[in-house]
Amino acid sequence: MEMTVIRLATPDDAAQIAAIYAYYVENTAVTFELEPPSADEIRKRIISYTRRYPYLCITQGDTVIGFAFGHAFRERRAYDYAAEVSIYLHRDHRRRGIGTRIYTALENELKRMGIKCLYACIAVPDGEDTYLSNASPLFHEKLGYRTCGTFHNCGRKFNKWYDMIWMEKIIGAFSDEPEPIVPYPEITDKR
Repeated sequence: MEMTVIRLATPDDAAQIAAIYAYYVENTAVTFELEPPSADEIRKRIISYTRRYPYLCITQGDTVIGFAFGHAFRERRAYDYAAEVSIYLHRDHRRRGIGTRIYTALENELKRMGIKCLYACIAVPDGEDTYLSNASPLFHEKLGYRTCGTFHNCGRKFNKWYDMIWMEKIIGAFSDEPEPIVPYPEITDKR
């Protein structure tokens, strides 16, 4: 099997990332997007998010097999030390440790920025469900995330109401005088 590499995603990866994500939009309730975004829309998201946060992909040869990124938890400056995180893997590359590798790399990069709290917004099933399993909450729990909030029946997809949970992981120490957050491009420029 060819070696996998974690690297920064670029706008040139948009088509492959869009294809991975389209599967989840069309076939699962993992995301509450109802229409798959185009490669051009994904390109815009990559450009927007990477102005401040890391957007990583994991490749096998020239093929993107997964991606993970951070973005603003909320826009107000008081939330600067928190980030929302997301991950998606190609459906044929799940349950092989790839998700843990890329998410850990993402967490490490966010910590280098000075981020202290990570939040993941996760759809959860109410019992057996054709479109959604408990894989994401269990994955996050394995990595040290804990549920910190539940929103009931807040999303509707496939003619069904879904709950959503927020999971949280603390990755930094808190102080009365924290160092300012360093935008991710400034960190990567120093390498």
